[in-house]
Amino acid sequence: MIDGGNTFYKDDIRRAVELKKDGVHYVDVGTSGGVWGRERGYCMMIGGDDAAVDRIDPILASLAPGAGTTEKTKHREGRTDLDPRAEQGYLHCGPVGSGHFVKMIHNGIEYGLMQAYAEGFDILANKSSTKLPEAERYDLNTADIAEVWRRGSVVASWLLDLTSIALAEDATLSAFTGEVADSGEGRWTLDAAIEEEVPVNVLSASLYARFRSRRDHTVADKLLSAMRNQFGGHMEGVKKG
Repeated sequence: MIDGGNTFYKDDIRRAVELKKDGVHYVDVGTSGGVWGRERGYCMMIGGDDAAVDRIDPILASLAPGAGTTEKTKHREGRTDLDPRAEQGYLHCGPVGSGHFVKMIHNGIEYGLMQAYAEGFDILANKSSTKLPEAERYDLNTADIAEVWRRGSVVASWLLDLTSIALAEDATLSAFTGEVADSGEGRWTLDAAIEEEVPVNVLSASLYARFRSRRDHTVADKLLSAMRNQFGGHMEGVKKG
């Protein structure tokens, strides 16, 4: 049995124990790629015993995005301690539950990255405020700024690509209210951090920002909604990602 959803990893562990009694192998597969995955393939993070994962490897390999044009990482060549499948866009992370655990942390990080972009563009958008001295006001074109940052900038990323698309389509983001939903994976990430006593200042703040967005809305909140819509087709008010 393969669970390819965003399932809580502790539920995977429990289900695997129950299914094993009936001779059924359980494999958890965390997937990332959003609606674009239909064309690009999906990054997959897999948990399960070796025999089960090896058996379905051809399926996983066919769904993965492959190496594509992504530049090879230095110091990986010839390493026997590193899994070559990672370069193809899928990875056997470990025992049952580990795939969804890795995907859970992936989503927690995603919250933080999105929040950083959103807050930065909020500052840019408000630089024309009449609250500022006239000489310090700039009417900045955020669509162009997003585009130039895509070209050689150290903050370039796929999320920035999607931000650029959203701003080029509508610089005021008028289609979005700024009410940002969460899927639950950000909450699970904080639970794991608490259990491990790991400080996660940025990840926790980004989740709380989503809670706050449901009470009052800013440019940052609208951009978060726009990014979620771009990568996952998530509409505001629907808790799917």
